[in-house]
Amino acid sequence: MGLEDVTLWLFAFCNSVRVLAYVPQIRKAGADRHGASAISCTTWSLFLMAHLSTVAYALVNRGDWGLAACFVANALGCVAIIAVTYWKRRCHAAQLPLLRPGPV
Repeated sequence: MGLEDVTLWLFAFCNSVRVLAYVPQIRKAGADRHGASAISCTTWSLFLMAHLSTVAYALVNRGDWGLAACFVANALGCVAIIAVTYWKRRCHAAQLPLLRPGPV
């Protein structure tokens, strides 16, 4: 096995494991009762853009559907985290008037 094979294997392994790493973040955001305030939508949006640009590179420059599929999966993980965060923040904002005591 040459160096190119080793680096390809490491790349594929790490990115496959990374797809699984989105699951705990999605679960934490979904269970949060404070509008998922600890999650940065800006950061996850930047990750999403990086993954989508890698998909474009893989298809246009390399013709590599496997690489593209790997980063599509990563992009979907980012979309899921952003969507759950957005949903939790909307739900939390809708409950705020109910939680605040009104004038007496």
